[in-house]
Amino acid sequence: MNVVRVSKFLSRHLRHRPADIGLTLDEGGWVDVDELLAACARHGVVITRDELELVVASNDKQRFAIQGTKIRASQGHSVAVDLGLVATSPPELLYHGTVAANLANIRAEGLKPMARRDVHLSSDVDTAERVGARRGKPVVLTVRAAAMHEEGYEFRLSENGVWLVAEVPPRFLL
Repeated sequence: MNVVRVSKFLSRHLRHRPADIGLTLDEGGWVDVDELLAACARHGVVITRDELELVVASNDKQRFAIQGTKIRASQGHSVAVDLGLVATSPPELLYHGTVAANLANIRAEGLKPMARRDVHLSSDVDTAERVGARRGKPVVLTVRAAAMHEEGYEFRLSENGVWLVAEVPPRFLL
């Protein structure tokens, strides 16, 4: 079993395209583990429950959560799910990793969720750098999160520590 390959497969189908492998997520994004394993096997990704638990436990970003007999992606969905995350006050500053090629657009329009339902922010610079580095030399933007919150923007903190917000207007970027 290739852990990275399985993790990417799970991300694709638990976040974005569950129907492609015959899955239906419930309103909270959960699906039965046995149903997921059967769907994976039907599509050439044969893994056991123990291997699935290893992928979930070893994922450095804790992208997935298992609760009893159910599994879901912790955040990053493009399909409509309600993760049940309550609005919470963010720290003064949060961070977003990107690459230089995106800066002109970000300066003009701010941070948008693009194909996802939320903009993802990190509480530390190192994590934001790692996120940005996935697409090239990273650039880390600082978000004045507390100021946004004071103006009514709603922040939610996912189970794996990723801060979620609908958008970040340019005036809140440093």
